[in-house]
Amino acid sequence: MSNPPTETDSAFQEPVDYAEPAIDRAARRLDEKPIGDRVRLRRRTRRRLVLLVAGYLVILAGSVLVTGDGPADSQSVRSLLLPGVLLAGFVFETLDSASGMGFGTSLTPLLFSFGYAPLEVVPVLFVTETVTGLLAGVLHHEFGNVQFSVTPPLTDATRAVALLAGVGVLGTLVSIGFAYLLVELPARAIEVYVALLVIAMGVIGLLRQLLPSEVSYRPRRLAGFALLAGVNKGISGGGYGPIATLGQIYAGVYEKTATAITSLAEGIVSLVGAVAYFGLFLGGFPIEYGLFPSLFTGAFFAAIVAPYLVRVLPGRVLEYLIPLYAFAIGAFALVQLFG
Repeated sequence: MSNPPTETDSAFQEPVDYAEPAIDRAARRLDEKPIGDRVRLRRRTRRRLVLLVAGYLVILAGSVLVTGDGPADSQSVRSLLLPGVLLAGFVFETLDSASGMGFGTSLTPLLFSFGYAPLEVVPVLFVTETVTGLLAGVLHHEFGNVQFSVTPPLTDATRAVALLAGVGVLGTLVSIGFAYLLVELPARAIEVYVALLVIAMGVIGLLRQLLPSEVSYRPRRLAGFALLAGVNKGISGGGYGPIATLGQIYAGVYEKTATAITSLAEGIVSLVGAVAYFGLFLGGFPIEYGLFPSLFTGAFFAAIVAPYLVRVLPGRVLEYLIPLYAFAIGAFALVQLFG
């Protein structure tokens, strides 16, 4: 992901002039293209997708070795072939990478309802979302939904990722330490809090579509949302995406761009959370990673499909889809808790 004065290397993207910062210019130009152009995949992109699948096979093979007693261990095979977990991973990661939310928030109560304990679920969600979040962020860039950069001058989208990830990491680490080392918070109370917060954000997002709103981008508004999102992520494994995505929209970011930024930022935050939980594992906490192969299998392919769907869908669809989905996943979480 690079950004010379005129960027033509990234697939599907037109040259972008970085002298005039515009966080959502790439996504808005994409929406101006005919749907036939948005659907079409370049040959180079198809080759890159094949390489990604090969990388997945390598990671999956490694996970089987780590979670089992050997390459043909029956426990590892059963873990890999858990159809309910695999399907849930695909469905919710597709929705997550297409809307910026829902993977951890929806999967956490669902997996709890399957009978898994928090320390079997939350650490695996962190590891999975690390890989799929980074992958989805790169593919959002590749498909033209956003313009990231790794060399100066940094794009506004890259700065937003740094802000959301940096402050989110701080909130994640503080909340993990608070929840597991200082105070034993009731798991049910945490889940109810996250669900109600997500519902509230969804309702506000829907109301925003009916009321006049600002279109100018105000990055300073993102810091508070990033901290709140990180706290949610640390204590529950979910709740980051709805706050980060809707927070960006409230700050004036276009929906397609906000989704892409959240995917990449959440991948970075999840990496730190995954490392923190591994540290707890080394410290003697009863953490299990047996769900990873099946969950990762579904989520990986979803992280490829979803950015492509965002590329094809008109931006106007996401304006209503994102807050509606935020409301739905919050309500779903409550149903799982009290149903």
